[in-house]
Amino acid sequence: MITAEFIVRVFDYLGTFAFALNGAMAATRVVRLDIVGVVTLGIITATGGGVVRDVLLGDTPPAMFGDWIYLAVALLGALIAFFVARPHHILNSTVQVLDAIGLSLFCVVGAQKALAFGVEPIPAVLLGVITAVGGGTIRDMMLGRVPTILTSELYAIPALVGATLVVVPFAIWHLDGVLGVSTQLVGAIACFLIRTLAIHFKLSAPVARATPDKHDH
Repeated sequence: MITAEFIVRVFDYLGTFAFALNGAMAATRVVRLDIVGVVTLGIITATGGGVVRDVLLGDTPPAMFGDWIYLAVALLGALIAFFVARPHHILNSTVQVLDAIGLSLFCVVGAQKALAFGVEPIPAVLLGVITAVGGGTIRDMMLGRVPTILTSELYAIPALVGATLVVVPFAIWHLDGVLGVSTQLVGAIACFLIRTLAIHFKLSAPVARATPDKHDH
């Protein structure tokens, strides 16, 4: 029998693989790094959000240190990205798709784990978002870029929607599924669709009208 716990574990591994590929590909696209640098960024992108989540939950040591599969999956994804070269426009599209997949899977995994630890609904949603965007934020900072969550087309909002679709049915009706479909799957699909539509149509959240002061340096 397929349980919610099994689905979450599969999503966690798939998200780890997708974000490892994404982080490593982003590294090769932005700067020239050796294999150590590429693999490091891949693993950090894949596991960073989960580590932050686990520390905040008090679940230490974090899951990646207690289950070797996480590191193995992250390492595999990073190595694939390092050895498989693609033309720039294809590489850019691939990075965006992988980022959307990782974002979608991790937002529901983070929210589900928070619920399992008895966290209240709103913090559970926030932990889902942190799980989804944490690794990419650390990656961008290491690459010397403004984090995607602060500048890109809708990024945190899709993760917020996905995590909410997991938390609300459980918090209100104690449901892990609706009409035979797991809330994790519904949340992941919703997040992915919103994110990919935002990329395709270049949709963005409202931005501040004020311009930076040239003297504030």
